[in-house]
Amino acid sequence: MPETDDPFRIVVIDDDRTMRDSLRELLGAAGWRVEVLDRAERLGVIADRLRPDVILSDVRMPGKDGLTLLRDWNGQDAPPVVLISAHGDIPMAVEAMGLGAYSFLEKPYDARRLLKLLQNAAERHRLSLEGERLRSRLTELSGLDRVLLGETAAIRTVRRQVLELGDANVSVLLQGETGTGKEVVARALHDLSTRADEPFIAVSCAAVAPGDFERFMFGSVEGGPGTFERARGGTMFLDEIATLAADQQRTLLRAIETRETVPVGGSEPVSVSLRLVCATNAPLDAEVEAGRFRADLYYRVNTMILDLPTLRERWEDIPLLFERFLTEFATLYETPPPMVTSEDLSALLSHDWPGNVRELRHVAERRVLSARYGRGSVIEALRREPEAGGFPGTLREATAAFEREIVGRAIVAHGGRMDAVADALGIGRRTLNEKVVKLGLDKDALL
Repeated sequence: MPETDDPFRIVVIDDDRTMRDSLRELLGAAGWRVEVLDRAERLGVIADRLRPDVILSDVRMPGKDGLTLLRDWNGQDAPPVVLISAHGDIPMAVEAMGLGAYSFLEKPYDARRLLKLLQNAAERHRLSLEGERLRSRLTELSGLDRVLLGETAAIRTVRRQVLELGDANVSVLLQGETGTGKEVVARALHDLSTRADEPFIAVSCAAVAPGDFERFMFGSVEGGPGTFERARGGTMFLDEIATLAADQQRTLLRAIETRETVPVGGSEPVSVSLRLVCATNAPLDAEVEAGRFRADLYYRVNTMILDLPTLRERWEDIPLLFERFLTEFATLYETPPPMVTSEDLSALLSHDWPGNVRELRHVAERRVLSARYGRGSVIEALRREPEAGGFPGTLREATAAFEREIVGRAIVAHGGRMDAVADALGIGRRTLNEKVVKLGLDKDALL
């Protein structure tokens, strides 16, 4: 049983008064907080007040019977339901369990067995609730709800998976269309891992010239360390891994299997330990079937697979995401965010978003830039090119806008690590701090 200041709570539903009184006495003596009902129709009111850990219900009752109650009550975060009946038979028990009942007992019941069963059900329910509270708290503390914004079931599933895999030292394969946020998820996996204080190195495989692959990945005697060595101890994110040529796949597989690399021009292997997160636009299993991707490399990178939803699959999140991006870019360009009209919403929700969240972000930026000069709409921002004249009017404004964009993008690219931002921009940390203040940049809003 739990501590005495928080006893298990139960609702007993039975149309037989003698049975209700008997169960109330038995459970009360065992330390439970008990509420009894003669009809299932009143359960909602009692449950809102009591927040039961388990429901014990008769099956055959006037009005709503136990099986109907089970159908109506079985859902996420709902307490487990135990059914009890004097008329039980095998088909009824099978149906009850199929509907999600925790257990099914026949009257007359064995008191010790009933108490043990109810205690197990209540403990499981509390553990489930505590796990959900911890996941919600971890999401809040890690900023996942800010990075992977949205309330649809699809994006909530991604957040849950990222939390579950964050500290698991396994390779992860991210699958999704262009613009679905694969690098954002990869960074979140890194930030939630035990490697969070070590480097996160992102590589676009499609951007590496074939002749430079080994030098880029493994370094060289003359040129210094490669990507593997720079990511040592941390996470290496390989985007567009399906674009690797056959010889590049073979070279990469050898490095992953041996956890060693040999710099170009060298002979001594360098031991490298890192976590690998890969991403692909095209399903890799189909690439393997077509003979374009090595099966052995596929099995090395797909220990866990996360499928990222398209914006079309989470269209309910579009208004929320758009408002967030408007606020972000309004901060970046030092202008009030434009109001979203019903026509804007209609345009947003009717667009098919082939570029997904990335495209939505660009549309929001164009909308803010146009609104800064008192014009524009979402329909115009959806065009491929910005509207004519949608640029700063003076050289000073143009310079400031350019600096804000460059510094803002550098902050985002380096995850807010200001020393790394300063190095990337080729300026001192003090100069960077002064520019952030002068340009009115909000690091938290950007991240």
